Amino acid sequence: MTASPVDILVTNGIVLTMDGDQRTIPGGAVAIRGDRISAVGKAEDLGGDAPARVIDAHGGIIMPGLVNTHTHAAMTLFRGLADDLPLMAWLNDHIFPAEAALDHPKVYCGALLACAEMILSGTTTFCDMYLFEDAVARAAQTAGMRAVVGEVLFDFPSPNYGPIEEGFAATQALIDTFRGDPRITIAVEPHSPYLCAPELLARAFDLAGRNGLPMVIHLSETAGEVKTIRDRYGRTPVGHLDALGLLAPNVLACHCVVLSEEDIARLKHHNVNVSHNAESNMKLASGIAPVPRLIEAGVCVGLGTDGAASNNNLDLFLEMDTVAKLHKVQCLDPTVLDAAAVLRMATIDGARALGLGECIGSLEPGKQADVIVLDTRQPHLVPMYHPVSQLVYAARGSDVTAVVIDGRIVMENGRILTFDVEQAMDDVNRIALQINARC
Repeated sequence: MTASPVDILVTNGIVLTMDGDQRTIPGGAVAIRGDRISAVGKAEDLGGDAPARVIDAHGGIIMPGLVNTHTHAAMTLFRGLADDLPLMAWLNDHIFPAEAALDHPKVYCGALLACAEMILSGTTTFCDMYLFEDAVARAAQTAGMRAVVGEVLFDFPSPNYGPIEEGFAATQALIDTFRGDPRITIAVEPHSPYLCAPELLARAFDLAGRNGLPMVIHLSETAGEVKTIRDRYGRTPVGHLDALGLLAPNVLACHCVVLSEEDIARLKHHNVNVSHNAESNMKLASGIAPVPRLIEAGVCVGLGTDGAASNNNLDLFLEMDTVAKLHKVQCLDPTVLDAAAVLRMATIDGARALGLGECIGSLEPGKQADVIVLDTRQPHLVPMYHPVSQLVYAARGSDVTAVVIDGRIVMENGRILTFDVEQAMDDVNRIALQINARC
């Protein structure tokens, strides 16, 4: 029994805690006081005095909010702009030129639309790497989302800050501005080994370490990248970072598609975290990351969607379904990456990959109250023998009916409460007209 009235009671559902025991609680509830979960258990045990707000799951699923470990949120502006192209042609011939015309207002609009898409499909936390990241952070604040954000750093001048020296100044400004923010975490984000000189990478790693922050980097995404780094430095991208002393538990390596056994051993030895972006890697024909081998080796792997220009959606439920099936057919083994493992990648393991595992990713007393509810009274979710399997193989983002982030209801009955989604779509359509006119 809760000791005192709670602010929000999410009740009358199947609670998937995603805690260490992977508890499932039929007829369960989650009690929220302030920004924290105060209790998790049977609904009849958590009633107490009348809560200020009740969210009735109507027998559906109550679970932690999903964690998207790799996005370029404002690339919603470029959704469908340049499809069906190889990565380097996509980047150099289309995306980089389009990005040259970006500014703070455009990035804010694109990021806010991304927040709408993510909230509506059950994502409560995302990790972003892009330009004008202060605008992304402000969009996340407007939406009420939890975000890890960092200004992308590379050798050539940025459309935002210009030369790299100003890039580090922009990163430091982000650190200073959002220090202590309850939902915004700053990361240091060099783009990749092929677009960042060793000196830049080392400086970024040092800045992250001195401030106790994550360092996020694209790593070993394509065979072409691996060849480039081998030709340039005589090592694989992972081996290159290792030789520079830049692998550590605060590093999030995104993609990791082309890895040797030695690379996997290095990642595990240094407790580097990995973000797996299956649909983006499939669309750009980058390959299939050896996720089963990474997990078997003990590497923490979370899920990411990448940007909406290379996926083209930000729905982690769709990503889970793809990931679970892709690796089965790749390995010719239907037992590889079972539903429970994939759901962990989208929740608690994603939180751990971002360094937030003690705060979010599971429903446990004392953790931040990031909770979502799914309506299972849908033809495609009936019957429900195994809730976890149903989530991974049958659920869709559109089944999410309520979202609580940091103890605040940001979406209820399928409607976002924190900002005007129609206006956000109108704003992006207006910007798209300008982009299309330049192409």
